[in-house]
Amino acid sequence: MPRKPLIAANWKMYKTPAQAQEFVKNFLPLVTNHERDEVVLCPSFISLSVVIAAVTGSGVAVGAQNMHFAEEGAYTGETSPLMLKAIGATHVILGHSERRQYFGETDEIINKKLKTALQQGLVPIVCVGEVLAERESGRTEEVLLRQTRGVLAGIGAAEAAPIVIAYEPVWAIGTGKTATPQIASEAHEVIRGEVKKLLGGGVAENLRILYGGSVKPENASALMSETEIDGALVGGASLDPQSFGKIVKY
Repeated sequence: MPRKPLIAANWKMYKTPAQAQEFVKNFLPLVTNHERDEVVLCPSFISLSVVIAAVTGSGVAVGAQNMHFAEEGAYTGETSPLMLKAIGATHVILGHSERRQYFGETDEIINKKLKTALQQGLVPIVCVGEVLAERESGRTEEVLLRQTRGVLAGIGAAEAAPIVIAYEPVWAIGTGKTATPQIASEAHEVIRGEVKKLLGGGVAENLRILYGGSVKPENASALMSETEIDGALVGGASLDPQSFGKIVKY
């Protein structure tokens, strides 16, 4: 079975519930009967319920941008996987570079979140990627291997099937710079090779690895034509329904 591409919109800290609802109203007609790709919208927590209600019956899924690793507890300001499941979210982004950079998330924390997400039946989209200084000093492969090992620590092959990894070169997020299809493909090969070592060839062959980093309608087709690239995690270009629709229909 070929890997089914996944195109996810990460809206970050944008859109009120009303704006999110308006997006869905304008976006869904653009992707009616689109079955080639799995399409996921990831709004802020406050808009999750609104978006879930708005996409009902459309085939478009909804995910959160983060979650806590505990199922419940005294963690003020946090949201648990049980809460996400209760309102109908099916996916969750874990370890985005902005979570690492601004909120101190480590591979260890992301690993704990990943284990809980798998236990609760959520599809985790786990982010890895190097910063500009690491790429310029030739350490990209070292960083990707370390992060892949770290986030997958203690995960068994039998439970790993739902995992999606997103390669996000941090130097290409929101900068307008995009990794060339070749650069992205090479990074994906490194990640897939490490997954093969950790979890076996079957898991690695079926694992979807997305590219994220200034994906736009203009470069989506070239990126998706690479056999190693199994979809995209889209930031800024996913905020406009026409733009995101074009990416989905690459």
